[in-house]
Amino acid sequence: QVQLVESGGGLVQAGDSLRLSCAASGRTFSSYLMGWFRQAPGKEREFVAGINRSGGSTSYSDSVKGRFTISRHNDKNMVYLEMNSLKPEDTAVYYCAASYSGSYYRAALRTQYDSWGQGTQVTVSS
Repeated sequence: QVQLVESGGGLVQAGDSLRLSCAASGRTFSSYLMGWFRQAPGKEREFVAGINRSGGSTSYSDSVKGRFTISRHNDKNMVYLEMNSLKPEDTAVYYCAASYSGSYYRAALRTQYDSWGQGTQVTVSS
């Protein structure tokens, strides 16, 4: 399994931007499907964005499409989530996730991810 560490969360105002980073350990990072999920208090963890192994294909939940961008840098073992036009409803703990054998076409399926970071808090005030 790969080890994941998120960073970049914080407290911002509505309309602001944030960039989350996820650092991965291991020498086979490019073999992993990567995703970002989030969990708000009292709610289930939900899919935010996914990116295939080469970085050439991305997918997003409807709630963030057009505002968030996922990217990866395989040489640096990094995946990013650029978040623009943040809304109070984006407030959650954001988790980076990795899947070695999962399919990009099921990127939103939480159960196919076998490695998770500890999460980073994003709070958006109105």
